Amino acid sequence: MGRLSHHEFIILLISMAVMLILSRVLAEFGRKLKFPIVMGEILAGIILGPTVLGLLAPNVFTTYFPSIGNTSIALDGIAKISVVMMLFVTGMEVQLPMVLKQGKAAIYTSTMGMIIPFASGFFIAYYFPSLFGVSDENYRLLFALFLGTALSISALPVISRILIDMNMFKTKIGTIIIASAMFNDLIGWLIFSFILGMLNTSTGEAQSVWITIASICGFGLFMLTIGKIIIDKSLPWMQKKLSWPGGILSISLGICFLCGAFTESIGLHAILGAFIVGIAFGDSVHLNQKAREIIHQFVTNIFAPFFFVSIGLKVNFVSNFEWQLVLVIVVLAYIGKIVGASLGAYLGGFSKNESMAVGVGMNARGAMEIILGTLALNAGLINTRIFVALVVMALVTSLTSGPLIHYFVGKEADEKKSIETI
Repeated sequence: MGRLSHHEFIILLISMAVMLILSRVLAEFGRKLKFPIVMGEILAGIILGPTVLGLLAPNVFTTYFPSIGNTSIALDGIAKISVVMMLFVTGMEVQLPMVLKQGKAAIYTSTMGMIIPFASGFFIAYYFPSLFGVSDENYRLLFALFLGTALSISALPVISRILIDMNMFKTKIGTIIIASAMFNDLIGWLIFSFILGMLNTSTGEAQSVWITIASICGFGLFMLTIGKIIIDKSLPWMQKKLSWPGGILSISLGICFLCGAFTESIGLHAILGAFIVGIAFGDSVHLNQKAREIIHQFVTNIFAPFFFVSIGLKVNFVSNFEWQLVLVIVVLAYIGKIVGASLGAYLGGFSKNESMAVGVGMNARGAMEIILGTLALNAGLINTRIFVALVVMALVTSLTSGPLIHYFVGKEADEKKSIETI
């Protein structure tokens, strides 16, 4: 161990090539069928992993996607770097002024869309841990907090794509969904970072918890005030003086890694640093649309596939599929999020059908749920059966959101037409 041998380097390059090419082929095929791109990437991992390739050709699987050795460590490192960059890009999509601009409708929708799914997930997991196979009392509270967070988070990138495909991004319903999902993402990732911080300390002592809270608040406050001012002042210079687009790409991702390293070093997770600095970058009026798009395309088309394919390489989706567990998590996800977000939109002044459209739109979990589940799995917070159930839930909710939004928007239009006819 220590450095890649000539043979291992060749294996690594072939593995990466197969992962990128197969995931792109399946993603493009799925796109024609209106499936989220992430579904093709995960399917590529399932085909290349123990579920299919490991069963049909175990020697080929262990040669090109080994679970131990230098090649495995290199692939694991690429997947971890990929998830840090993906959270940076997700943070760039969060625009806090947009949330505030939408007023009470967005506040009600995002708040209710978090509280009800979080409370329902926490309650079920804490008082009925046997449903999820959790027997260790030491992790009961952490698991309940995790499940509540997992059920309350939305997937901003998937929701954005659905609304763009439906030509609803700038409509009244689309704007509220996006603004509320941004707020959900912000709070959800902060809570999850707090859970990981608690898990890392593993002491349960009040001092550790408060240090974790203080670290999260302190870092977030610094980056969104002083850090944002520094980025605002630096961006015009970077975009004018450095080579284009390499300069802005290198500096922004370099700062992302620095902040990730900082939060990881103080006992939080690198994703928190990447996410917060992503917000500071994305929120800057000096970051032009072209630079934003280049960073987004670079990360989502090159590194995101490595992460999502790696999910299938680690888990056998057949032997770890437990339909009762999947059913519980899917039902909890639908009820909690749709009831919470719909109620919030209704309180915010939307009609019944419009509120339901907002609720089903917020229900898309997609990539964010899978990232969150992967981090929890790697941290030992959940087992592979729960992880598989979360991945299934993320895919099902993403697939059904678009058709359900279309149904309720159509129903609202029909009712308005009927009233006008009368």
